[in-house]
Amino acid sequence: MYEDLKYWYLRDHKLFRTLSYAQIKQLCIITGFKKASKGEIIYFSTSDLPRIFLLKKGNIKIVAVDDEGNETIKDIIQKGDLFGELTLETDNKNEEYAKVLSDDVTICSFLMSDFEDLLLKNPTLALSYTKFVGLKMKRIKNSYANLISKDAKTRLYQFLKNWAEQEGSKNGNVVTIENYLTQNDIAQIICTSRQTATQLLNEMESNNLLNYNRKEIVIQDISKI
Repeated sequence: MYEDLKYWYLRDHKLFRTLSYAQIKQLCIITGFKKASKGEIIYFSTSDLPRIFLLKKGNIKIVAVDDEGNETIKDIIQKGDLFGELTLETDNKNEEYAKVLSDDVTICSFLMSDFEDLLLKNPTLALSYTKFVGLKMKRIKNSYANLISKDAKTRLYQFLKNWAEQEGSKNGNVVTIENYLTQNDIAQIICTSRQTATQLLNEMESNNLLNYNRKEIVIQDISKI
C-alpha cells in the first residue's frame, strides 16, 4: 500500500509522466515519504545529505538567512513544486531552510546523489528536469525584477493577484484565498516592513477591496487590484 501511494504521487507529477511503470517503481525505491505539520522545519541547505523534495500537499516557505542572521522569505512552495538542491550543486554557500505553513503537508524526497544517477540513466527525464528548473528560476528572476522596479503597493497588489490565480476560489469577480501567511510573511515576500504591509492591507480593507483575517483573504473584485 505504501509503495502504491508513492507510485501514484510520482506518476501524477508532470515531471515524471515520460517514465515507464518500471522506471517509476524504481524511483519509488529511492524515494522517501514524509508528512509534516505547521511550523515544522523540514529542510536545511547545510545538510550533510542534500535532498530534492517534491511537495504533494500543503504549502511551505523557503527562508534565506544572510551572514548577519537576518531572514527573508525567498519563495512560497505550492503543491507539485520541487525544492531543495535543485541545481545539483553541493558547494552552494547560501543558507536557507524550509518551514511548513499549512496545517499539514505531504512530501516525497530523493537523495541528490540518487537523483543524479537517475537523470544519467534517463535522458528524457533529464531534459524535463532541466526545463522544469529553468522555468522555476525564470519565475524567481522575474519576481526579483518586479521587486526592484515597483513600489510596495504595486508589489502587494501583484502578489495578491498571483496568489488568487494560483490558489483562490473564484465566484464571479470575488476570490477567496485560504490564508496561511502572516502579515510579516507577506511583508517579507514583497520586501517591505511589516508596518507598511499592515498599512497597505488596512487601506485595501477601508476601500472595500478585500477582507483580511488569519483564516482567509476575500478579494471583493479581482479586476480592481
